[in-house]
Amino acid sequence: MGNQACREGYGTRCFYAPKLFRALETARADGSLLPLLKKLARAPLILVDDLGIASVPGKLYREFLEMLDDRQGQGATLITSQFPVNQWHEVIADATVADAILDRLVHNAYRIELKGESLRQGKTTPSENEK
Repeated sequence: MGNQACREGYGTRCFYAPKLFRALETARADGSLLPLLKKLARAPLILVDDLGIASVPGKLYREFLEMLDDRQGQGATLITSQFPVNQWHEVIADATVADAILDRLVHNAYRIELKGESLRQGKTTPSENEK
């Protein structure tokens, strides 16, 4: 989806979720959080891959919430996760922040839940097949 958005001329920012949270943490520490949030708010499309895959301190989910809040009505946000939405409260751990994040995402969202084997599992190299 990100590739197609770029082909059609939409500015797209892609993040692996743990790296996004590290970027938010670093920006908070070095005083560049507000400029980063402004830059993210202006992006026509933000993709966040693998939300919930790594343990994240609650304060960083609050920064993530602020980013989502700033983006309301400004652009599209695409999030992938190994966890179904009904488990995000457990992933986020702070119920109030989880509710707020879900409120900003779910009400104007298209949800696609995939089932089945991972596409990555079936890929082997020829040398692996010969062994």
